[in-house]
Amino acid sequence: MGQYRYACIGAGGIAKWKHLPGYNELENVEVVAVSDISDTALAAMKEKYPKINIYNDYLEMLDKEKPDIVSVCTPNKYHRQMTIDAMAAGAHVHCEKPIAMNEAEAVDMINASAKYNRKLMVGLNNRFTNEAFFIRDYISNGNLGEIYHARCGWRRRRGIPGKGGWFTQKALSGGGPLIDLGVHMIDLSLYMMDSPEPLSVSAATYRKFQDCKTRNMGFSDTPSEGIFDVEDLAVGFVRLNSGASLNFEISFALNTEKEDFFYELFGTKGGVRYSNSKLEIFTEINDTLVNLYPDTNYKKKALNEFNHFIAVIEGRETNISPADDARKMMKLIGAAYRSADEGKEITF
Repeated sequence: MGQYRYACIGAGGIAKWKHLPGYNELENVEVVAVSDISDTALAAMKEKYPKINIYNDYLEMLDKEKPDIVSVCTPNKYHRQMTIDAMAAGAHVHCEKPIAMNEAEAVDMINASAKYNRKLMVGLNNRFTNEAFFIRDYISNGNLGEIYHARCGWRRRRGIPGKGGWFTQKALSGGGPLIDLGVHMIDLSLYMMDSPEPLSVSAATYRKFQDCKTRNMGFSDTPSEGIFDVEDLAVGFVRLNSGASLNFEISFALNTEKEDFFYELFGTKGGVRYSNSKLEIFTEINDTLVNLYPDTNYKKKALNEFNHFIAVIEGRETNISPADDARKMMKLIGAAYRSADEGKEITF
């Protein structure tokens, strides 16, 4: 196992609480630099990691630091170009979700990975939970039979991530909760079904809370005023090339009982529901309907996302969050937005 130089493009929340701490804990990784256009964000990183070098220009950082591994932790608009630039500079890339703004950009990134012979992993952290590993193994052992339908969602009652911040600006994010939160639960549903391609999508989006001023509406330190041109609710139905189907319901704000992030899988032998980190299995034993509640609260996760990427780079493990799965996700999301805009089902 070699020594890797690591750099991060972006010094916002996802870099602060996930990527920098994750890679800094690895003995065979040296965190050397961070870039961001915000001097305030860089100063906070420098305070926490005094030995790192900081840059406003990520291209200058790539040129001077020559990192082996780069995380891309910026608004979605910049994922494609920054990932390609990092791979062209010789780095393997761990790109945060969603992979890009659309499927075409994801294809460009996949092609660049092949061109420069660099590894590309997407930061879909929910694939690395104990529950996800348990369910994948449970399915692979044939316990659900044929999975023919899934239902998923992430319904926030009140949770707009800063009105006027980049999450509510379509030019920077590509959309609202569907591309931000939906990526997680839709991805897990498809992942458990071996990542089928979407055949058709019918969806609707709504923006009903952009002018709501109540103190409960949002969170984060971003301004309460500013651009809000994304949806706050997305719902849809997807047909998959496996013959299965999928429903989704994703919101930043919705007058529902409570926040709920979930996915359900329905098979011929059993079903699974994951909701708010609780796992349930519905099956039949000895002609008796049985509900099972697996205890997945292990002291240590089955697989660390950052160690896994090192193992992928070294050829010791197969990438469990590959870019092509993320491409399929962007194909679905893009079709959902198009369906909502045009008021009709989109087929491929």
